[in-house]
Amino acid sequence: RSSLAQEDPSVTLFREYLRLKTVHPEPDYDAAIRFLERMAEELGLPMKKVEVCPGRVVAVITWVGSRPELKSVVLNSHTDVVPVYEGHWKYDPFAAVKDADGNIYGRGSQDMKCVTIQYIEAIRRLKAAGKRFSRTIHLTFVPDEEVGGHKGMETFVKLPEFHKLNIGFALDEGLANPTNAYTVFYGERNPWCEFRCPGSPGHGSRFVENTAAEKLVSRVINSFLEFREKEKHRLNTSECFTLGDVTTVNMTMVKGGVAYNMVPAEMDVSFDLRIPPTVNLQEFEEKIKAWCKEAGEDVTYDFAQKHMDQNFTCTEESDPWWHAFSSTCKAMNMTVKKEIFPAATDSRFIREEGLPAIGFSPMNLTPILLHDHNEYLNEQVFLRGIQVYERLVPALASVPPLSGEE
Repeated sequence: RSSLAQEDPSVTLFREYLRLKTVHPEPDYDAAIRFLERMAEELGLPMKKVEVCPGRVVAVITWVGSRPELKSVVLNSHTDVVPVYEGHWKYDPFAAVKDADGNIYGRGSQDMKCVTIQYIEAIRRLKAAGKRFSRTIHLTFVPDEEVGGHKGMETFVKLPEFHKLNIGFALDEGLANPTNAYTVFYGERNPWCEFRCPGSPGHGSRFVENTAAEKLVSRVINSFLEFREKEKHRLNTSECFTLGDVTTVNMTMVKGGVAYNMVPAEMDVSFDLRIPPTVNLQEFEEKIKAWCKEAGEDVTYDFAQKHMDQNFTCTEESDPWWHAFSSTCKAMNMTVKKEIFPAATDSRFIREEGLPAIGFSPMNLTPILLHDHNEYLNEQVFLRGIQVYERLVPALASVPPLSGEE
């Protein structure tokens, strides 16, 4: 059994990184930066720190290419992880326990500390083999992806330090795939919004007319839940195959009221909406406006997050970046499934800058457990992922000069 054999040093490093508590609400980013500084030193590569917001640092490790004027390849990963409910875990979520089957349990084992270490280990092996490529490779390590990226990638892309990276193509996180195939993401759904329903207050013993609760429940919530049922039905028909192709609607918060015998003057409801790039956002907003109007003139809505970006990354074989990616996968006998990412990652900020980005985490034969209890990754799947990057990175960093680069 794998745990009895001598552990691969890459696995040991992965487990060490999993033990760093970069967990919200108070991630230990200093520990991550110290770890990354040590990695840069081991790789013999320079590391630059860009403070994008107070206490929020993006680290960039750079391997300069033989033709640094060409556009670069970015390998992006985030250092933060989501909170845990420890009582639901088999093992301490920050102990990186490896069981007898070689499954490594830890928060971030899939999302996305595995990818960070796979990038680093692939670069280590390529450097040790004396390789060098025409294009510069930047490894970017960003904070706060799990809380929306506002103090991370969203701010970073607007800074001169980001533009100086001269990016041609970026790789970022994807998802596990329980089958033998690997999932690759070329676009994302947009996260949106919350609603405010004012109404007549009064004593709980009377039939108060036009209450906030009445508007909220019988009109706003019902409109959304009817729409939700329709989308759910579409997902289960042949027209749409994956979650990324439909709009998901989930009611996540209801707020209002001060006492059980007082009718509240206002109630709020929040929905987590994830809208695919194939949906016309203007038309969708008109639909929301109509639902509000039906509920009552004074019902308002606003967006906790509103992204209007609907960029896709090209996945045609005629595109040199995609061709380099897909032909490498083919050469390694990897089955690749192209999808729209069902949630949101930092890739959306990169795409909003007009740059191609592919979401890819080489984890096949693995249940999707990001943000779940008992998140784990098998060490063999992890090690295979390093080999995948050992082939992908050279292919991308060797893409011949494109028009305008000569």
